[in-house]
Amino acid sequence: MLFSSPTSIALPNLKDLPDCADFSKTVLPYLPQLYSLPQKVFERINDLDALQNLYLETNPLVTSLSFALFLTPLVLIVSEINKNYSQVDRLWSLIPAIHNCHYALYAHLSGLPTTRLDHVMAVSVLWGARLTFNYWRKGGYTVGSEDYRWAIVKEYVGPFWMVLFNIAFISLGQNILLWLVTTPTYILLLNSRITGNEITQYDSLFSKLIFVFVLVEFYADQQQWNFHQAKTQYKETAKVPKDHTYTREQLDRGFNTSGLWGWSRHPNFAAEQAVWVCLYQWCCCESWVFMNWTFAGAMSYLFLFQASTWLTEMLSASKYPEYAIYQQRVGKFLPKPVTKSMDAPKEKKEVKKQENMNATATATADKLRVTSRRG
Repeated sequence: MLFSSPTSIALPNLKDLPDCADFSKTVLPYLPQLYSLPQKVFERINDLDALQNLYLETNPLVTSLSFALFLTPLVLIVSEINKNYSQVDRLWSLIPAIHNCHYALYAHLSGLPTTRLDHVMAVSVLWGARLTFNYWRKGGYTVGSEDYRWAIVKEYVGPFWMVLFNIAFISLGQNILLWLVTTPTYILLLNSRITGNEITQYDSLFSKLIFVFVLVEFYADQQQWNFHQAKTQYKETAKVPKDHTYTREQLDRGFNTSGLWGWSRHPNFAAEQAVWVCLYQWCCCESWVFMNWTFAGAMSYLFLFQASTWLTEMLSASKYPEYAIYQQRVGKFLPKPVTKSMDAPKEKKEVKKQENMNATATATADKLRVTSRRG
């Protein structure tokens, strides 16, 4: 059944599910709304009823994109004034949840079927709450805090190129990425106009999968937190904390290799990527298509994590002598066919490869730490 809506001017009139994933029918016709939206908002800024009508008359994908573009100059200005490039990092756990809550709110206000959107909103809020809490307890929201990797990048590229990098990627690129990973929810909204409030097997499957991956992230974060709390106590007292189960060898190693971290070097990163891949696959299955344009968001997210993980691991290998062995024995994101415990004795070939990998990582890290004079 095709649901009618007073906001039909803002949404395409579709009858077939595959059409919901058609970029030419669901996105291109509404992009012109983006150009006139700022002026319309300004004209209605003092009239809440008029603003609500404008909200309902504007395509929800366009509204979501305009929010991403609105945030871009704000974080750019703040980051350049403070020379602190973690402004988007502070919003990372909030922005995707806001985008997905926006789609659910739009459906509720416009009388569209909401069950599927409510499922997306629920798991998005859980995802955001988990990440926000973990970022907060690590001090991410304290004044002056900044991701240590940005400091390395600043030193390497120099001040001039860092400004350009901030404009193109940190402020604009990351905001567009966080918008893109939530665009499958727009397709799910369009699907719901055709299928109604019926809960399909795909709805049940993917909402549960996302919930499971959020749980994996939670346990991985907690295990990492427990390890570093124990390591801090160990450094202060030179005694293995009795309220933890780590051995002296594990704490001397300097990085966590127990629990989920004994099977994956980055179980939290693996689950994080899986959340947004699931959302993308969800909209594909509901639209009866193998692939659609929102693939750009999920794939870009994977590319970003590949790059950031490479830098993280290079710095870890230069800091911890045994990290190279860890890289050989444990998979980066997914477990290896044969995963070997770090507590097992080292083999001669592992030690030799460890020396080579450590030397390479240290040399590369030192090169990145040298302040560039090219700026």
